[in-house]
Amino acid sequence: MLGGVTRAIETVRSGLEALGHSVLIVAPRMTGATPQAGVLRVPAVPAPTYPDFALPLPIGPRLTRRLSALDLDVFHAQHPFLLGGTARRLARLLGRPLAFTYHTLYDKYAHYVPLPRTVVARHALAWSTRFANQADVVLAPSRTLADRIKSQGVERPIEVVPTGVDLGAFRAGDRWRARAALGLTDGGPLLVYVGRLDREKNLRFLLEAFAAVLRSRHDTTLLLVGRGTREADLRAAAERLGIAHRVRFVGGIAPAEVVTYYQAADVFVFSSTTETQGLAVLEAMAVGRPVVAVRASGIEEAVVDGVSGLLTPEDPTAFAAAVAEVLDDAGLAAKLAAGGRDVARRFGAPVLAARLVAIYRRLLDTGPHGG
Repeated sequence: MLGGVTRAIETVRSGLEALGHSVLIVAPRMTGATPQAGVLRVPAVPAPTYPDFALPLPIGPRLTRRLSALDLDVFHAQHPFLLGGTARRLARLLGRPLAFTYHTLYDKYAHYVPLPRTVVARHALAWSTRFANQADVVLAPSRTLADRIKSQGVERPIEVVPTGVDLGAFRAGDRWRARAALGLTDGGPLLVYVGRLDREKNLRFLLEAFAAVLRSRHDTTLLLVGRGTREADLRAAAERLGIAHRVRFVGGIAPAEVVTYYQAADVFVFSSTTETQGLAVLEAMAVGRPVVAVRASGIEEAVVDGVSGLLTPEDPTAFAAAVAEVLDDAGLAAKLAAGGRDVARRFGAPVLAARLVAIYRRLLDTGPHGG
């Protein structure tokens, strides 16, 4: 199962290729990764604090010559660290413009570095801001994030370009047929979460809220679709809360299978407060499933409370009440589903790919600023 940034890059790649452009993705070599056309894997080592993340090694002269010979028009960094530095170096070496997508609230991920968290967070902000100021354009997936990075010192031009959703892949489907395909025979309400099982996703909160749901809707099931570093802790928390019998840990799945889990849901639930956009929320909305999410920046630009989903404070009782309201009111569920589909259409991948091409063309017209 791919993470949000990886899915975003794949969506952009397919959108650009559909418009007739050639794309090369340079990515770290991962254990178990299969060869893909248009993907160049570079030497890497596993990250000691996160097994599913690889740390690329410095690119040597041979790979530098190979990339230089491709005569690429634009370099687009998706990360300010590691391969981001490689993209910047090659762009400047070859006199090409550099775009940078600021995907992540990097200071919120300081717990993955085995050093004092406040120190890591401070340096992550400083480093990512400095990197952004060396790009020719900075792309932000939401207006909220654009305002934040500007306030933290990013002075380069900022463009708001959300991650697009493949509306052909994430489409409506019959809920009961999807459940049958997944072997879900329980006829009770089904809540679904899709994403990594990691600390920043706030899933302990989601389990507490689900425990409150079960107090009035005993036949409800929660599916956690994804894998991560906190799975064992979450399983233990479900046991302590007395809800383990109604929580199913699905694990990582192939990207093409994710849509079936969305289609099977009665409600898509999302508790993260660190999103810059919330791609999984948009995918669920595209499928036509009502969303209940914690009110947070990034999410609020996709979910309009009462129109395309319900937003709640970070309070388990309030979150559970919102879930129960959707489960108990078919009219409300249908309204939110329709509103969500309307919003998701605005995030269609072809439209956003065309916007990105326009930005690339402007960069080529003006040339790199040389920072």
